[in-house]
Amino acid sequence: MKRTLLFIFAILGTSVFAQEHFSGINTSRRVGLLNAEINPAQLTSLKGKYEVNIFNFSVNVANNKMTFGDLVGGNDNFEEMLFAGSEPLNMRADVEILGPAFAFRYEKWAFAISSSAKIKASLVDVNTTLGNAVTNGGVENVSEVYEILASENQRATGTSWGEIGLSIAREVYDTEEHRISVGATFKLLFPGTYANMGASEFEGTIENNFGDVRLTDANAEVNFAYSGSLAGDFSETGNFTEFFAGGLNGFSTDIGVNYQWKAIDSTRYKLNAGLAIRNLGSMTFKDDNNESTNYSLDVPAGSYLDLNQFEDAESIQDVEDILLASGYLTMEQASKDFKVKLPAILSGYADVNIYGNWYATAYIQQRMNEDNDNDQIAVQNIISITPRYSTGFFEAYTPLADNEISGFTAGIGVRLGGFFIGSGSALSAMLGDTNQADAYMGFRVGF
Repeated sequence: MKRTLLFIFAILGTSVFAQEHFSGINTSRRVGLLNAEINPAQLTSLKGKYEVNIFNFSVNVANNKMTFGDLVGGNDNFEEMLFAGSEPLNMRADVEILGPAFAFRYEKWAFAISSSAKIKASLVDVNTTLGNAVTNGGVENVSEVYEILASENQRATGTSWGEIGLSIAREVYDTEEHRISVGATFKLLFPGTYANMGASEFEGTIENNFGDVRLTDANAEVNFAYSGSLAGDFSETGNFTEFFAGGLNGFSTDIGVNYQWKAIDSTRYKLNAGLAIRNLGSMTFKDDNNESTNYSLDVPAGSYLDLNQFEDAESIQDVEDILLASGYLTMEQASKDFKVKLPAILSGYADVNIYGNWYATAYIQQRMNEDNDNDQIAVQNIISITPRYSTGFFEAYTPLADNEISGFTAGIGVRLGGFFIGSGSALSAMLGDTNQADAYMGFRVGF
């Protein structure tokens, strides 16, 4: 199961790390469609009357075990680093592509239509002893016994889907000094592919006899779910790119409110703040190979499940087949079609004009559901502060964030007109001690 548990590296090839998409530029004073991604009410503050998004791309992963320095330091034994220590392993991988989009303002109203494709993959609360035993076959030339008690649901999951968004916003209060706007985005969801393996309430004993690793006296509640190409291979990058394969089979909503304290200069503001609830919805996966099955795992004391046989498994379906062949799984509930909930989050921001062209933005992101649920797409909590220098054409900024999984990161970004490029963790990655790195770029036109 080495490839299965390390699928994140296969997605990104060179293993770049991070989590907040477009950090720093998505709260820019140059308001556009990116700002509307975190709060649709921002559409009433478009820089021009019209905006066209050409292409935006962001890739992010976060983990709580391995630093950027580990990756570039010549140590390629990723499995040992990821499953070191006693703290459960958590990893999140995201790719977000914002495709063609168009927005326009008309008097107090603003409207937009957008398109996007998304990939999310996660390892959630994986017990390091269990993970090391399954992926590495334990430690050779050592005879050891491990007792495992893990009440949280341990998950390996990945999904991809496409979205078409329809947004509307309106000014509801406007004076010489203050303006309040509200907005909503209604998203049509096109599920692509999905795979999930979860094991909750895990209790058991792992015996390692000089590399012969076995599980005994074990119990767990297990879920296997898959749809589309991820059923066949969890480690092939191309299997995550079926963004619209499942047709229209879901809906979600973003709603937000934005407040602006205006400055005398109409091109500036003293304060721009907002609050939004995003990704309220779910999508239903329907494919010829759809399966979602809950099992009870029971390995009696004195009986043994050989864990070495999972090392070469390449898909969640492979893992399920091995366990079924062992005779230790009992099916409890099965369904053909199943729903997956989007990562609902509450986000807030405040961009303050410090002096002249100098600004500072505070941003917070808080998930509203538990990542351990088998039908939940995972996301991490984030708090960030971004100082920036911003003019009409040029902008430079440094996002500083505290991330739930990967801790502190420092990045840098620049905007020239409608083009931007940046990273939420480039500066901390230079020091080599960050668990996170990322990159994004894009281009849009406002007129």
